[in-house]
Amino acid sequence: MKLNIIQNDSYLLPHQTDILNRLQAAKDKEKQLCGKVNLADFANGHHFFGLIKNDTHWIYRDWLPFAKEVFLIGHFSGWKPDSKFKLHATENGNFEIKLPLETLKHGDLYKIFVAWNGGGGERVPAYARRVVQDEKTHIFSAQVWQPEKPYQYKNQAPAKKKSVLVYEAHIGMSSNQEKVSTFNEFRQDILPRIIAAGYDTIQLMAIQEHPYYGSFGYHVSSFFAVSSRFGTPEELKMLIDQAHGAGLRVIMDIVHSHAVKNEIEGISRYDGSEYQFFHSGTRGQHPAWDSRCFDYGKNQVLHFLLSNCKFWLEEYDFDGFRFDGVTSMLYHHHGLGVDFMGYDQYFDGGVDNDAVVYLYLANKLIHQIKPSAISVAEEMSGMPGLASPAKDGGFGFDFRLAMGVPDFWIKLLKESKDENWNVGDIFWRLTDKRADEKTINYAESHDQALVGDKTIIFRLADKDMYDFMKIGSTNLPVERALALHKMIRLVTASTGQTGYLNFMGNEFGHPEWIDFPRQGNNFSHFYARRQWNLADNENLAYSNLNLFDRDMIAVLKEFDVLSSKKPQAIVQQNYDQILVFERAGLIFIFNFNPFVSFPDYGFQYKKGNYSIIFNSDSKKYLGYGRIDENLIYKTDKDNYLKIYIPNRSALILKKNVLM
Repeated sequence: MKLNIIQNDSYLLPHQTDILNRLQAAKDKEKQLCGKVNLADFANGHHFFGLIKNDTHWIYRDWLPFAKEVFLIGHFSGWKPDSKFKLHATENGNFEIKLPLETLKHGDLYKIFVAWNGGGGERVPAYARRVVQDEKTHIFSAQVWQPEKPYQYKNQAPAKKKSVLVYEAHIGMSSNQEKVSTFNEFRQDILPRIIAAGYDTIQLMAIQEHPYYGSFGYHVSSFFAVSSRFGTPEELKMLIDQAHGAGLRVIMDIVHSHAVKNEIEGISRYDGSEYQFFHSGTRGQHPAWDSRCFDYGKNQVLHFLLSNCKFWLEEYDFDGFRFDGVTSMLYHHHGLGVDFMGYDQYFDGGVDNDAVVYLYLANKLIHQIKPSAISVAEEMSGMPGLASPAKDGGFGFDFRLAMGVPDFWIKLLKESKDENWNVGDIFWRLTDKRADEKTINYAESHDQALVGDKTIIFRLADKDMYDFMKIGSTNLPVERALALHKMIRLVTASTGQTGYLNFMGNEFGHPEWIDFPRQGNNFSHFYARRQWNLADNENLAYSNLNLFDRDMIAVLKEFDVLSSKKPQAIVQQNYDQILVFERAGLIFIFNFNPFVSFPDYGFQYKKGNYSIIFNSDSKKYLGYGRIDENLIYKTDKDNYLKIYIPNRSALILKKNVLM
């Protein structure tokens, strides 16, 4: 009997044994780890390790197999190793200490001091749930977090849907001001914008503690701690709870693909050895990211990472994860310098089978703990089965990001004049997705907004954005940019197999790039913020783009476009540059031709009367208003539908129901 992913893709048949072996390896590892309990019972490291308070005492436990001596240090020990606070070894490399309740209180700072053969040093505990940085010394310490009144959730998360409309957001750079913003400010100022924009899922970046702000949150140091630069754990919980109350689900970027190299505030050389959590030698060093690579073959590492998944779901009521850097995890070569041209590359010696097993287990655990949770893979190699259920031979992710789509748009904008765009190629690139995997389309994410790259609007308009975005003063380059920005986003969103993603601010064509404070820009926050005032200014074109995006999302939701069957092409006329397709009972029409408007363009379709429900050329979206949107279009005796299609415009038509 063939697995479903092989039935859906016969090119996988020669690799059936490899796929079955992966599934069996995951089952064997689960049995080895869990015995007679399930994964949810196994992944409880956060309930055993770290600093825990009960009714009679504090207890601190840690896994430090290479350590010779371990001390808890803080104000109670004068920040020096003291025999009164020495941990005793138990078994399997574990250490622990029990302390009277009066030893520590909420808000106190602490660390551990680890001594090993040949040295020793301070460490921020790996399971710390709160880590803070001293403003003067910049030193990181764990902080006791036991508030008298822990936050109580008031709202249940909305139900899981077949499709998602994701708003990717970064708390710190969400302010209009030149500063690091907070959970509370995001909840008060940005959450209402996301609600109004119509997205149903927020993806929060940079939640796990990271020492360098400019890493965008991808060089994690403390895997169980909320980044304190944004606020307290209670304030994050309040944000998630309020989002749930407004009908929004919240997922977080989880970084299990690598870890920061920092040793005191990170987990590199945590017990003095190079290989505790990570591979030793060059395999433990990521060649492109200057970070450490996990050894997914170690049971203790699996325990740590799986417990981390459970922790964020339980403690913060997140609705799932977007797994960062999955390609890097899957391959020994991390996908660097490799063009994935054949199926053999998905099953050869370049694949890290230990990482494959971890991803199987992580997805099973996530859905076991919270069946309504979703998992999203950021993966660019095209590994088959990634977003298919394990029972079908897949990895168990709910969705995968269509990472090739923004790359396609960048290449097209950089290398081809729009009068040469091939609409058939555009449609194929946007829809060529595995039928048995849910995929999230996006035209651009945070990656395309960083220094060294350009957003779509900035690539289209460039320097003219500085002087010609005022309504009534736009020039031809800006008018072209506005028209194509709208069309690119609509065609990308409407062809999304089961999802669409937008990065914060890109919906209104945020100008320029993202550049976090660093030495090279004199530690400026000018480019690490979002200029919401531009979208709010009705005298600027940004406000029209913002309205366009809001109305576009509303149409996608009203007709449940992304949960419907894949788009069916009606017209792919490359000479005219006309693309027409049907989806969810709607007709999507795009004229990418920069010069020619077609006054009576005809195509064959189902008999009926049709009305325009969405028009990118509408004046309210700063188009030219060349179409009478009240006209009814009727098929002729040969079932031809004829309609005026202005150049650089897009329309959505709906069939009228006759009463």
